[in-house]
Amino acid sequence: MQQNEILLELIKMLLNQNQLKSNVNEYEGKYLIVRTYSAGVFAGEIISKNGKEIIMKNARRLWYWSGASSLSQLAMEGVKNPDECKFPCEVDKLELLEAIEILECTQKAKKSIKEVPVWKQ
Repeated sequence: MQQNEILLELIKMLLNQNQLKSNVNEYEGKYLIVRTYSAGVFAGEIISKNGKEIIMKNARRLWYWSGASSLSQLAMEGVKNPDECKFPCEVDKLELLEAIEILECTQKAKKSIKEVPVWKQ
């Protein structure tokens, strides 16, 4: 590889790193719903994002919800029937490998999701 090619590759790597950092900063301090390809739907805070791979903290799996017709409505309005929802406990940290949708929650929706009783079997 010639010196110019090496320099170009280094510049590309730095740009990619900055883009990944800006993506994480975009979500910093926000409560989000993340839908994955096959693991389900989760609500919490993103602490790392690399392409489709996301690491979340204080995250709950949204296994079943009642009172919202879609994730979009859930992110905007929260749940209407919290006692009918099935949201297990929060986990401190989790890694999702195939994120396909990220929705920012309103404060109303965040409060609603967090107040759903922990579902256990």
